[in-house]
Amino acid sequence: MATKVRDIMTGSPTSVSPELDIVTVARAMRDEDIGAVLVAEGDDLLGLVTDRDLVIRGLAAGGDPAQARIGGLASSVTATIGPDDSLDKAAQLMRERSVRRLPVLEDGRPIGIVSIGDLAGERDAVAGLAELSAARTTF
Repeated sequence: MATKVRDIMTGSPTSVSPELDIVTVARAMRDEDIGAVLVAEGDDLLGLVTDRDLVIRGLAAGGDPAQARIGGLASSVTATIGPDDSLDKAAQLMRERSVRRLPVLEDGRPIGIVSIGDLAGERDAVAGLAELSAARTTF
């Protein structure tokens, strides 16, 4: 059974520039079959955008999606985790911060993302995942 974040995280996360338009990012997410991207400049993590963000904050806001910049949709990253941290710590952080995804940083650089689905798939007995899944999230 996996015990560390690195064992279950999605590695090599897709990172995009905050200057990209939301249509380009949406197409990249479709083509890569992913539901979230990190927004970064170089190794500096600025935020995270999900497919839901694209719809709720992007398309539903009106305007021209080809002109809207992804940096304006990004949720602030309220918590990160390290690859050698425990799965229990990841679940605790998700529960405390009411988030469904945690960027995984190593030496200050994003190297992965761990999601509530990753945790549930690995350890469905982790306390609080049901409550977390129903909680209002920030990203």
